[in-house]
Amino acid sequence: SDSPGGFEINLDHRKLKTPQAKLFTVPNEALAIAVATEWDSQKDTIKFYTMHLTTLCNTALDNPTQRNKMQLIRAAVKFLETDTVCYRVEEPPALAELQKNEWDPVVAWAEKRYNVTIGSSTSILGPNIPASTKETFVSHLASYNMWALQGIEFVITQLKSLILSMSLIDRHITVEKAVLLSRLEEEYQIRRWGNVEWAHDYDLCELRARTAAGTLFVHLCSESSTVKHKLLQD
Repeated sequence: SDSPGGFEINLDHRKLKTPQAKLFTVPNEALAIAVATEWDSQKDTIKFYTMHLTTLCNTALDNPTQRNKMQLIRAAVKFLETDTVCYRVEEPPALAELQKNEWDPVVAWAEKRYNVTIGSSTSILGPNIPASTKETFVSHLASYNMWALQGIEFVITQLKSLILSMSLIDRHITVEKAVLLSRLEEEYQIRRWGNVEWAHDYDLCELRARTAAGTLFVHLCSESSTVKHKLLQD
């Protein structure tokens, strides 16, 4: 239901509350519908690990780490220093080749899109990211609101990469592709040794679900309502 603070979610005539007992309200109808859908899909027991949008809303409302906007942005940009796609191996050559073929195009896209230098390195210290690159990302992220930033940070933590996360949020790559690129080494080992046990499949599905939810959350929190309605109809 619509309320002055945004949209509330009512469960059997009870108002939904956050873990810190705040009234659960979201900024727009599209996000409210998406959260309500998560609750509707729960059966007899509530499985919070399948409710990533609800969890993200709780984080945005409660801000449990009590960070301000700039602290959130700096935490996100800090990931550049250990970005998955910037750390390269020299051995085995087949994996080095795979990283080059798969990761170089994404890095090149990001450099062009944001007009920055990123680069990659085989050193354990990782590449030396220029201060100007970090500042560019800081000002780009500053264009997002607090809710969207919580979602962006969530996606970055899943993928261990700011570059893959921004490529995904800017719709340059798909969720499947982003997850695959973030797990390139695991996937390489599996192709090589072929030992896919159920745990791998579960991890992969779980990572996709979380990444997809985070990306949807960012889009729902940061775009105009007409786009949001279209997103939900697709």
